[in-house]
Amino acid sequence: MMDLLKKGYVGNPAQLVTLRRVTVSEGRAKGTGIIEVKTAGGLELDLLPDSGLDIGQCRYKGINMAWMSKNGYDNPALFIPYENEFVNTFPGGLLYSCGLRSAGPANRDGDEWHPLHGRYHGRAAEQVSAQIEGDQIEGDQIVVSGIIRETQMFAHVLEVKRTICIPVFGSKVTVHDTLTNLSPRDEEIMRIYHCNFGYPLLSEEARLILPEDRQTIPRTEFAKTGLGRECEFDQPIDSEEERVFFQKMEKEFWATLENPSLGVSMTISWSGDTLPIMTEWRSMASGDYVVGLEPCNCYIMGRSEERANGTLPVLKAFESIDTSVTIEFK
Repeated sequence: MMDLLKKGYVGNPAQLVTLRRVTVSEGRAKGTGIIEVKTAGGLELDLLPDSGLDIGQCRYKGINMAWMSKNGYDNPALFIPYENEFVNTFPGGLLYSCGLRSAGPANRDGDEWHPLHGRYHGRAAEQVSAQIEGDQIEGDQIVVSGIIRETQMFAHVLEVKRTICIPVFGSKVTVHDTLTNLSPRDEEIMRIYHCNFGYPLLSEEARLILPEDRQTIPRTEFAKTGLGRECEFDQPIDSEEERVFFQKMEKEFWATLENPSLGVSMTISWSGDTLPIMTEWRSMASGDYVVGLEPCNCYIMGRSEERANGTLPVLKAFESIDTSVTIEFK
């Protein structure tokens, strides 16, 4: 950026890049903040500091990439941790983080109640910073960071330091989290990076490319009927049931969604050592037309079922764990 300023091509960086805070003034998200990002590489994102510093709408070269639900943006004040209230508030978006202590169905684990997909998204970030930083190796980057805490009196203290990096001249976004257990006891954790893609990137013309070295596990009997076609997509179908596949990868941790009719593609990659499973959520239902590619550390069965299954990850007292997800558009 500095070179362009020195050479006189631009007099104001805002000509090439947008980093702006706005506040929603109406609707169910009234009063919530959005950090708008637009890069010189054609990427446009809404970052949501009031909702766990997740990511909402996303466009690349003017083409919509993310799926937005019928609900649209929500306000954390609307987040009600009752059973399946999630379906009335879930906004979709490029990234909806689930966890930190339960993910998947609403469930009771001992004396504790856990709502569908946990409480993380209902937590506002604090110590939020948004700036453009020069980097001699990576180049100029938009860097947005914040702290998200999930706590309970007499019990857990979990803290996520989230840093989002976006190259000023690029078209990718990297989300890096450091999750720390700030209590003197071990704590089970469940995490899903619920990344959602919709029309027109997703259509019957699109295809999913996955590493060959993987195991595909259908979640339900209905999902089994789609085995062999998990990388193909249909036109919207009225009242079609969703299908979920667990893609368990061994060496390579990436997935590409491409649409030749648009000439665009998306590749998601992640830290396979801390997120060993990618859940593929497919809804071909009319009006709810979406594919979710979701790096996670669990099988999304809910805290109590994961415990019974022996697949509930543990974060030891005062220890930290790093996870990262990168989404790149071309």
